[in-house]
Amino acid sequence: MRYLRVGPAGAERPVAAVDGRYYDLSSVTGDITGAFLAAGGVTSVAGLPDVDIAGERLGAPVARPGVVLCIGQNYAAHAAESGAAPPEVPIMFYKAPNTVVGAYDDVLIPRGAVRVDWEVELGVVIGRTARYLDSPADAAAHIAGYVVSNDVSERDFQIERSGGQWSKGKSCETFNPLGPWLVTPDEVGDPGKLRLRSRVNGEPRQDSSTADMIFGVDHLIWHLSQYTVLEPGDLINTGTPEGVALSGRFPYLADGDVVEVEIDGLGSQRSVVRNAA
Repeated sequence: MRYLRVGPAGAERPVAAVDGRYYDLSSVTGDITGAFLAAGGVTSVAGLPDVDIAGERLGAPVARPGVVLCIGQNYAAHAAESGAAPPEVPIMFYKAPNTVVGAYDDVLIPRGAVRVDWEVELGVVIGRTARYLDSPADAAAHIAGYVVSNDVSERDFQIERSGGQWSKGKSCETFNPLGPWLVTPDEVGDPGKLRLRSRVNGEPRQDSSTADMIFGVDHLIWHLSQYTVLEPGDLINTGTPEGVALSGRFPYLADGDVVEVEIDGLGSQRSVVRNAA
């Protein structure tokens, strides 16, 4: 199953996509929320009305998460290009939930920003409360689905003005395009074997696989559950591969740039970069 939220910002309606057709879920749920996912979502679209979503805006495929948890330097090659040794335990930081926008919404360059960067990431949405899981093997039962996430970052805010914590450079308005769909695990297969790519103005930037992750999805969920309670609807960004502007190989983003990110089986995004002013 693939879940979408369709319509103007703040007035999205829930939709399911099955075999290329779209079905209105409004009679089942008011939105794609943590409560809806915790209840199991929908297993059948029989009897639900078809809808035509052509030309409509796609919002983030899950309503505003309670929390956005991010993992830093979780790809071996990205850690190397950042000049850091691979972490021995997952690096966790927070991103403001109000950064989450739709897959085709604009990304805004904040006031005073000079080093805005892209980061294609595999996003994981929690479907059941995860608290003190006994082992990584328990994690799969707590996953509602997977999603394309762009962990947009302002590196000057993140590094030079951080005060020792990365969230300043991660929490600016529009800094987490999400979607287009939330894809349930049965349609994804092995999340450790997905190809991720990004492009800026049509030019390749990142091209890697989740196989390069230092800590896999199950390990991350188990690990995080030892320190915080993961609740239905929460989003985990699992890290980005090499090929970002921080590497020094590419320019940072500027007004008018077009950023495209995609993950096999999960869809693609296209965001236009605009000055916030």
